[in-house]
Amino acid sequence: MTDPLVWTVTIALIVGLFVFDFAVVIRKPHEPSFKESVAWSLFYIGVAVVFGLVLHIWHHEFVTGEFFAGYITEKALSVDNLFVFLVIMTRFAVPPKYRSRVLLVGIAVALVLRGIFIAAGAAALDAFSVLFYVFGAFLIYTAWGLARENKDEAGDEDYEEGRLVRLVRRLYPVTDGYREGRVFVKEAGRRMVTPMLLVMVAIGSTDVLFALDSIPAIFGLTQDPFIVFTANAFALLGLRQLYFLVQGLLQRLVYLHYGLAAILAFIGVKLVLHALHENNLSFINGGEHVKVPEITTGMSLIVIVGILAIATIASLVATRGKSALADEVEAAHGGEALEATAGSEPEDAEPASSDASEASVDTTGEHASTPDDRR
Repeated sequence: MTDPLVWTVTIALIVGLFVFDFAVVIRKPHEPSFKESVAWSLFYIGVAVVFGLVLHIWHHEFVTGEFFAGYITEKALSVDNLFVFLVIMTRFAVPPKYRSRVLLVGIAVALVLRGIFIAAGAAALDAFSVLFYVFGAFLIYTAWGLARENKDEAGDEDYEEGRLVRLVRRLYPVTDGYREGRVFVKEAGRRMVTPMLLVMVAIGSTDVLFALDSIPAIFGLTQDPFIVFTANAFALLGLRQLYFLVQGLLQRLVYLHYGLAAILAFIGVKLVLHALHENNLSFINGGEHVKVPEITTGMSLIVIVGILAIATIASLVATRGKSALADEVEAAHGGEALEATAGSEPEDAEPASSDASEASVDTTGEHASTPDDRR
């Protein structure tokens, strides 16, 4: 898809949805209820479905099947990301009412960075067909590692702050707590940032790490940069609502990583088969195309949905009665709260006092603990 008008309208739609989310949905800080999360999740899924169908009617060259296969794959992979998001916000003790804002900004940052990755990946694939073999092998290797991953121990691995977070700490002093959801404040004659900015940058940059396997995966389903970008964008747009919807179920999805591993391996094989079918490498079959079966988009869609359904149902059946992930993370890891100063505060303390107990980041740029990361 190269029509400039389509690109312009699509980007305007995506930006408009982000602005709508900022201006209307999270204008008043609050913790979304389960009912609200369900409603908005269905809304964004509906927007993605309508987008795919309308664009197919408008431009028949738009391969709707590839878009939906990519969208479902990205959505499934994003569920795995939510565990890390929850740990990050728990360790930084982000107040529940501000978590929507943190997620939305982090997702916006991630979308911009993913857009750069997608453009680079598309250009590289056009220039070097050998990358189809590389991407395919990488996905199969990633699938093997994911299948072997011990989910019970994964959450306990130490997380080292990314370069962007460390850069923010070097550039600005950090306040000792949240300041009513603000990102920048001026205190004692100095311009300072609050932990809110650190968490936003942490989530945005962490999501980019997950894109290292999700973007090659969707390139295995389609080589159209427009479809790759829009599938990523619409999957990320509903990620905030999905977080609040499934945060209590994440720990129950014990077989999800096996399902995701199977999907990545399947797409990796599909990429290798496609590379062999389009082969022009002289050391493989003398540079001639190799006669191998190609996996159709329809088959890809059926396999992806089937794997996800099996992994989800098996997980829920195996973990009936399991406690919520949020409680387990809080008990196991705690947060960067100023426990020393807040421990004696009464439950009905003034907001100004409790604010300082919500999170603690040393103004010198050091802090006691850091979020966990599973990768």
